[in-house]
Amino acid sequence: MRPTAIHNDSCNFTVWAPEKSSMILHLPDQDRRIAMDKCADGYFHIKVPGIKAGERYFYRPDDEADRPDPASHYQPNGIHGPSEVVDHSQYIWQDDKWRGLPLEELIFYELHIGTFTKEGTCPAIIPFLDDLVSTGINAIELMPVAQFPGNRNWGYDGTFLYAVQNTYGGPHALKQLVDACHQRGLAVFLDVVYNHLGEEGNCLPFFGPYFSDKYQTPWGKAFNYDGAWSDGVKDFIIGNILHWADNYHIDGLRLDAVHEIFDRNAVRIWDLLHTTIRKWEQQSGRPFYLIAESDLNSPRVVKPPETGGHGFDTQWMDDFHHAIYVLLDKDGLKHYKDFGRLDQFAKAYTEGFVHSGEYVNFRHRRHGASSAGLPGYQSIVFNQNHDLPGNRPQGERLSVLVDHRRLKLAAAAVLLSPYLPLLFMGEEYGEDVPFYFFSDHQDQRLRDALREGRKKEFETFEWGGEPPDPQDENLFIQSKLQWNKRYRHPYRLLLDWHRQLITLRKTHPLLKDLSRKNIRADLAGRNVLAIHRHSADNCRQLVVIFNFSDQPASYQLIYDGANRWVRLLTSHPEPPQLIYTGESLTLPEWCVVAYDLDDINTNTLRPSALTVPPAE
Repeated sequence: MRPTAIHNDSCNFTVWAPEKSSMILHLPDQDRRIAMDKCADGYFHIKVPGIKAGERYFYRPDDEADRPDPASHYQPNGIHGPSEVVDHSQYIWQDDKWRGLPLEELIFYELHIGTFTKEGTCPAIIPFLDDLVSTGINAIELMPVAQFPGNRNWGYDGTFLYAVQNTYGGPHALKQLVDACHQRGLAVFLDVVYNHLGEEGNCLPFFGPYFSDKYQTPWGKAFNYDGAWSDGVKDFIIGNILHWADNYHIDGLRLDAVHEIFDRNAVRIWDLLHTTIRKWEQQSGRPFYLIAESDLNSPRVVKPPETGGHGFDTQWMDDFHHAIYVLLDKDGLKHYKDFGRLDQFAKAYTEGFVHSGEYVNFRHRRHGASSAGLPGYQSIVFNQNHDLPGNRPQGERLSVLVDHRRLKLAAAAVLLSPYLPLLFMGEEYGEDVPFYFFSDHQDQRLRDALREGRKKEFETFEWGGEPPDPQDENLFIQSKLQWNKRYRHPYRLLLDWHRQLITLRKTHPLLKDLSRKNIRADLAGRNVLAIHRHSADNCRQLVVIFNFSDQPASYQLIYDGANRWVRLLTSHPEPPQLIYTGESLTLPEWCVVAYDLDDINTNTLRPSALTVPPAE
């Protein structure tokens, strides 16, 4: 992809339109129309002197009508307005010492720019970054910023993949946010959508065969990755990845619904992505990670391309959420009918995918393959993300559905897991404002189609009742965080709990080990699950015990030797500080407790592991 770019007081305008016979560059502020030259590979280009950043422009394929640049870097007046020339060299970065973070150390925090603050812009997030750092977060994941219709949207209906949403502040504002994050040791990931494009304002079909007639996604036509002229489409997508890495210093991308990306060519889009990223890493000296959202339950997603895999570094694991949610909220069984057993959550903890080839009633077929052989850092787990509250009738977060004890248990399950954890904005203090699905389409046909589509989705999952109108601006306003809650009771208690869990995760050597080689699950009855971790030489032992019950439960800690267990962390004060092997432990209802094995014969008490300091 050769994007429009400024160089030495001139601008190289470039656009791909292989089946068009002519292309006009229209500069409306100058009232100029300039014919562009066509190359053999389907690109039109023209070098125009005297063009500076801020110049507005359109293209006219076959001189028919003004269209924004498909690879526009900024749409200051929205999806139907002119594109604006951006000079990325004008921003002076302050993150020259930033070299990224190891994948296995990442603790993700997903946020929506429009609802994270009252202002809903990138710069408005910066004053809150220190709070995230003090909580232990080291990676934020931004929901899509690609220019979308109107002023509010989740971002998955974006129509300009290269342009930063104007209401978020545009290109300069995103760079400021990324720069501020890097200076605080925070990595920045970005959600991108490469399976389809939003319909409203989508100008790509006016330029070339970007979309396929062979495939259809649930949201519209799929990108053309394997048909005629698909080389140019792949260049467009690969160029977009390099755009975020080079121009915005993004540390990685989370690709939406990769199971709806279709490519049957010998050299697939996955092969090209993997090769491009590895080459970029060698040249830049820092990592760039690719995260997949996949509905396949397939380990192939994170396998190398040379073995037939997609080459992603890690992927979201929905099964973990489903398995624990139905244990916390019995109403969840109505919506996740293939879950509900404690042994399924034990499998999620130790093996990964719960559905790994079994028959699944929801799908009416067998589903998935085993991920037991994968290291833990190749899966991301969560109790919440944007989809989970956003696709409920009233946008309910987990904090509204279950009590404080269950919230603490759920947080421990994620943050003490052998996987990469992800929190959804506000989860760390139990934010209870809703997170609705919202949009701002101007096309009445699309408004009606969206309402009807939401209604059918709710019927499928048996939510009952009419879903709220996504076009209602009040849904967007009501979804904004109330950040000051985090320091008030009882929200502060949950915030401190998250800080303790993250501190323990970062400091305990067994919790830092994501190999999953030395982990086993012990089921004690219907409601108690103990997760045992040990070092390769068995000299270090850790057990995390969960009671998923409204009643107290017992568990016997057994170890071959005269040893005692030292409590590291508990969600309830009743479990004892010390307990000897062979003794029975009583756990209060909805409790989680972690113990470290201590050898009293050698007096090797480990003070650093006894307590996790509360937040200041």
